[in-house]
Amino acid sequence: MKHRTAFAIPVLVGAAMVAHVLVPTSGPAEGAAVPALPTAAPASPSAAATLSEPAPPTTGTTTPEQAVRLALDGLGTHRGRYALAVEDLTSGRSAAHGSSTSSTETFTSASIVKVDILAALLLRAQDRGAQLGSAQRQLASDMIRVSDNDAAQKLWGEIGGRQGLDAANARLGLSSAHAGQRVPWGLTRTTAGDQIALLKAVFTQDSPLNAASRSYLRSLMGTVSEGQNWGVGAAGTPGTPPVLKNGWLPDGTTHLWSVNSVGIVEREGHSLLVVVLTDGQPTQETGIGLVERVAAAAVEALVRTP
Repeated sequence: MKHRTAFAIPVLVGAAMVAHVLVPTSGPAEGAAVPALPTAAPASPSAAATLSEPAPPTTGTTTPEQAVRLALDGLGTHRGRYALAVEDLTSGRSAAHGSSTSSTETFTSASIVKVDILAALLLRAQDRGAQLGSAQRQLASDMIRVSDNDAAQKLWGEIGGRQGLDAANARLGLSSAHAGQRVPWGLTRTTAGDQIALLKAVFTQDSPLNAASRSYLRSLMGTVSEGQNWGVGAAGTPGTPPVLKNGWLPDGTTHLWSVNSVGIVEREGHSLLVVVLTDGQPTQETGIGLVERVAAAAVEALVRTP
């Protein structure tokens, strides 16, 4: 695999021009420090929060939401903030949970937006009755499988940037909370609910993406490079190849990390879409650990809900 080079995306802040540079490193890190994220300040490194509020008393049958919440309560404390969404395509059960009481809390997308960029590119090709050219397919492979940022920037331009992504998202079932900002692709905002909507467009037949487009996206997400296959795949059956896309990005002001993972897992005969978004993580490794614990606990609870 050839070495991936860094690239810079200009970010206009007031009257000053700041460079947003993502620099590959050895191992899984994909980002160098970037300008302060356009969100409320994340929790300080010294702060620890519980994974969720205490679960309310229940009577009778436990609901999927209650089962997932109880499972996450059992994980103890965590750093920063997170949001989870999981949908069992086999049983139809679903649950969502997070550190905030808001179901629409947004997080920095980082490189999980690359799935959305490729979905938008495939929609454009479908509209023309065409297939991706060989150069586009190589860029798409590099963007998803090795999270190449140069490739993402080129395809971002091909789909028409923010406006092109917004137009595609309206067809894919995402809300205006996803993208819709005048920022580089890596700093777009998203919600766990919108990521579930995107995964449904990628992995189910109820989608504007045709079967060939969905199969192509799945094949790339199922062959991510070694070192980038951590994340929600931890919730799947051991030994099952993960089908996912991860994103990780440090904030240049607070030096805290956003670490995200989205994908589909197989567990005990169930196929589940899983999204975990985090921010305010002291290190990338801390964020990865939180993502994997939350995903595994939620999937286990959901598949065992009567």
